[in-house]
Amino acid sequence: MTTESDITPSAADRHHPMLKLVLELGPLMIFFFANLRGAWLVERFPALSELGGPLFVATGLFMAATIVSLVVSKLVLGHLPIMPFVSGIVVLIFGSLSIYLQNETFIKMKPTIVNALFGVALLGGLAFGRSLLGYVFNAAFQLDAEGWRKLTVRWGIFFLFLAVLNEVVWRNFSNDFWVAFKVWGTMPITIIFTMAQMPLILKHSITPAGETEK
Repeated sequence: MTTESDITPSAADRHHPMLKLVLELGPLMIFFFANLRGAWLVERFPALSELGGPLFVATGLFMAATIVSLVVSKLVLGHLPIMPFVSGIVVLIFGSLSIYLQNETFIKMKPTIVNALFGVALLGGLAFGRSLLGYVFNAAFQLDAEGWRKLTVRWGIFFLFLAVLNEVVWRNFSNDFWVAFKVWGTMPITIIFTMAQMPLILKHSITPAGETEK
């Protein structure tokens, strides 16, 4: 099984940019809609009542959508993007535990586990002298060693921030607020953070030798 960075543009990624976006955001949108209209879905499809309340119905459909997304990505794009792949595994494990034990805590902790895992991996890699982010982004742009180090530190800290933020939100607010924040809060925050890194990227960008000769 081949996994690649979700931001490493393969030929298929370049030919299907909208499909890639739908595959990454689709499961989250289904999760949001299913939680919002859980009672309506159970009324239309009584079998869903076996899963439990609205959040459990949303979790079950989220798991199904995640599997479909990964399968389509493999068949159409030719690879499994690493971050959605890891996130998908955690979704299936914690989602199954949530539904089986009828305990919402497991699915609520999924973003915490995933973001903490990425954050620790990035910062831990630096402790061993390796900028793991370079392996993820190197097909998108080229940076010098100092640029990769700084960008890795920033992303590592940002992932840990998202992990802490998820804990604060799910422990202090309602289920509906947590689900809405997971979709409409985390995404804009991530986009803003990503755009804020552009000055660093431009400052430390280097031109590959092959392109210099052209």
